[in-house]
Amino acid sequence: MTGTVKIGTASWTDKTLIESGKYYPDWCTSAEDRLKFYASEFPMVEVDSSYYGLPSKRNSVLWVERTPANFTFNVKAFRLFTTHQTQPKALPLNVREELPPELSGKKSLYYSDLPSHLQDKLWEMFESALLPLHDAGKLGVVVFQFPPWFMPKRQSFRHIEECKEHLSRYHIAVEFRSQYWLEDDNLEETLSFLRLNELSYIAVDEPQGFESSVPSLADVTGEFGIVRFHGRNRDTWETKWLSSAAHRFDYYYSPAELEEWIPKIAMMKENAGEVHLVMNTNNEDQGIVNARRLAELLE
Repeated sequence: MTGTVKIGTASWTDKTLIESGKYYPDWCTSAEDRLKFYASEFPMVEVDSSYYGLPSKRNSVLWVERTPANFTFNVKAFRLFTTHQTQPKALPLNVREELPPELSGKKSLYYSDLPSHLQDKLWEMFESALLPLHDAGKLGVVVFQFPPWFMPKRQSFRHIEECKEHLSRYHIAVEFRSQYWLEDDNLEETLSFLRLNELSYIAVDEPQGFESSVPSLADVTGEFGIVRFHGRNRDTWETKWLSSAAHRFDYYYSPAELEEWIPKIAMMKENAGEVHLVMNTNNEDQGIVNARRLAELLE
């Protein structure tokens, strides 16, 4: 087993985590205090805010300053890049001002709606914002979480290639939320494509038996082996219009459920430079508790 294992949570700033008072001590009242406290226990974290809006270079600089030398940030790609519908107000002002009239009044936009020069501008801004993390050796992967309607078609493969081309200096990791990428003949083509392009496949743990369920396949196709744990809350997995993601991923893992991953993680360690285990159970202190439980089992 050669790969280094890093365990963390999908954000250290979730509202319910902070308000619960179950993790941060009373003296952790600032963003700086909370990140320093989190980084004193965990060696990595996933940045969730970059999915909702472009990250800033200033934040990247501050994150570098506030964390130990070997700390790692995985950063979620902006939602427009993953073909999710995006409200115009989520775009930077200088991009909104350049939107054609037929787009500026739309309730939601998609990546394909934007003229190519605005697509390029967004990619450049995103890449530039992550440079301080990259230069400090603290950027792990950029996480591309594609939606259930992103199917294994020629144009989808091409879009993933385009994502890599725009972020060529960074490591890219891909999470599929459609089971069709991993079914039958598609499975071999999907994994071969990721290996050929040196893209890291993201394994998932999530409720099974739903149309939106992706099997818990563990594999390593790039530099990183990654597992994102979404919990197994069957009651909320496909519930629409939840008030927050904290309700959908509301779950405490049992030790027995986490033990199922121990041999899979051992395999990933043998085939990856680093293995990242990310708890996306994010109601109150669930991510923290689940990450600690997994760490204890691995020890």
